[in-house]
Amino acid sequence: MEPATVLSISLGGALVAIAAFSIYTSFGPPSKELDDPYEDHED
Repeated sequence: MEPATVLSISLGGALVAIAAFSIYTSFGPPSKELDDPYEDHED
């Protein structure tokens, strides 16, 4: 394979992994530990 192809596949894979991790953190089980700063300061 050409180096440009390997680089583009690697960057695409890294982008997909970061997106999947952020979706998992936002909507998966770890999201129960997240705080809402606007909810904390309501009067």
